[in-house]
Amino acid sequence: MGSIKISKPVKVAGDGRTRCWGDVEGALMRDYHDREWGMPLHDDRKLFEFLILEGMQAGLSWRLVLEKRENFRRAFRGFDPVRVAKFTARDVRRLLGDAGIIRNRLKILAAINNARRFLEVRREFGSFDRYIWAFVDGKPIHSGLRSFSDMPARTPLSDRISADLKARGFKFVGSTVVYAHMQATGMVNDHLVDCFRYRELARRRR
Repeated sequence: MGSIKISKPVKVAGDGRTRCWGDVEGALMRDYHDREWGMPLHDDRKLFEFLILEGMQAGLSWRLVLEKRENFRRAFRGFDPVRVAKFTARDVRRLLGDAGIIRNRLKILAAINNARRFLEVRREFGSFDRYIWAFVDGKPIHSGLRSFSDMPARTPLSDRISADLKARGFKFVGSTVVYAHMQATGMVNDHLVDCFRYRELARRRR
């Protein structure tokens, strides 16, 4: 998710709804909070998108990644894993010359590698969605957090997923990156309990 420095939910002027974070992180982050973060994802291309973006975010802020998201989408061919898996050294040079994205050679090479590993998983399980959601038995974990100080950076489950991904040859999939991916794709609902999104997402399971 990035580095959010808020200890309790906040109300955003205008609609009066209580959120995990508000305008302090900017409209881009607020919209991401309201529309995407914690929403269960089962589309393979979106799961691959977040796999790339979370890897790119490692050591940086999530807001920076969101600001460059459309540039990433263009540079990585709409986050199509089939197309990214075919990237060559020429594509690596193109990406390293693209000022609109995060130009880190190791992360770029990892993204290409991960596209190939992603397709291997898809061939084995039928979809990456089926593989990754099996770790939570297909159901989101609703954490029930009351403050960000209660939010873990990693869990035993993210440790286990990370180890499995690494064994399959994925790169930049440490446990903290995996946990951020779980949050982003709704495998875990880490919205604070007083946030309107926590209640919306928790009701979906019923």
